Amino acid sequence: MPYREQIPIDRGLDNSLALLLEGYQYITNRRNQYNRDIFETRLLGGQKTICIAGKEAAEVFYDENKFIRKGAAPKRVRQTLFGENVVQTLDNKRHKQRKALFMSLMTDEGLQEIENITYALWQDTINSWERKDKVILFEEAKLLLTKVACKWAGVPLKEQEAKLRADQLSALFDSAAAIGLRHWRGRHARNQAEKWIANLVEEIRNDEKDTSKQTALYKMAMYRDEDGELLDSNIIAAEVLNILRPIVAIAVYIVFSALAIHQYPEEREKLKSNDESYLEMFVQEIRRYYPFFPFAAARVRDDFLWKGHDFKKGNLVLLDIYGTNHHSDLWNEPFVFNPERFKERPENAFDLIPQGGGSHHMGHRCPGEWITLRVMKVSINVIINQIQYDVPNQNLNYSMRRVPSIPNSRFIISHVKKC
Repeated sequence: MPYREQIPIDRGLDNSLALLLEGYQYITNRRNQYNRDIFETRLLGGQKTICIAGKEAAEVFYDENKFIRKGAAPKRVRQTLFGENVVQTLDNKRHKQRKALFMSLMTDEGLQEIENITYALWQDTINSWERKDKVILFEEAKLLLTKVACKWAGVPLKEQEAKLRADQLSALFDSAAAIGLRHWRGRHARNQAEKWIANLVEEIRNDEKDTSKQTALYKMAMYRDEDGELLDSNIIAAEVLNILRPIVAIAVYIVFSALAIHQYPEEREKLKSNDESYLEMFVQEIRRYYPFFPFAAARVRDDFLWKGHDFKKGNLVLLDIYGTNHHSDLWNEPFVFNPERFKERPENAFDLIPQGGGSHHMGHRCPGEWITLRVMKVSINVIINQIQYDVPNQNLNYSMRRVPSIPNSRFIISHVKKC
């Protein structure tokens, strides 16, 4: 007989309120309470939900033979963050074909292009900062990254509409875990942004817009499914937004990078050395240490046994991303900021998982992770080596309940001067 074991149960008819109140720490708090990396709860309307964490948990979670994404992401997440019928919600052949479209954009040439675009737009941005009394870094970064994303993807963007689109794109990732007005703003932003992109898709298909065939916008507009049919323009619009939105979301990492440089002054001196290997370690530690996505969701494909527990077909399962990135079995002193931990650390697809785990090409790991790394490195280099600034008194605390978390002040700098 296979070994079976009763896992801890977080009692309650629906613990969604506790999830909202505890945010990133909901799963970790109960893992600590039960001294287990697996427990059962009820969430999202009382659904039986299994929560797991750790490297082995990530390995099983990203096993396509055991889990599917269809029906896993809550409707409120699809209506804000992802969109409907998009790559994050597909499985099997449809997912692999759609994922291949995204991965076709991640060429060496494409990554170098976005790096160059980012650098050039940073130069324009910091030139304007010298004329300002203060700069709110998050607002400036999301505006800059909106321009970066659109230029790289081939999406036309007029200067006078850049702020509107930046606010819409940031609302998509700012609203997915929110309730009330913040959530409804996100849904409205998605509706408006999808209309914007869908109109561009129709113009390309009707030969009404001259667009390079090498751009992401063109490739997606002309993408055909497994039956050789063009996809509905609204689905393509949602997929184009799944390129633009994650790039704009890098603004969160840029703010946390500036926060780390401010709170750990020794990092500034190390980064000033222009040591590429240390910059890589610093970027990875930012992504590991600071909160980004709290967890990922999937459903069990077919019954299987793992760690003595029966996973039943259709069960909702949450992988604790934040908790895995801070797991004491994987990271020495996980709540200490220490880029040196990545020195000579062997690569592993299932321990550092801020943007998902497993294979970029075949699985559900974020295809834009390489873009994140490139854009972060360029941005940190600008902050470290190209400007001087003061950090006035402000509220730099960030909440572990708010998803996504970000310093309350959005990180204000003043007296900016180019070096």
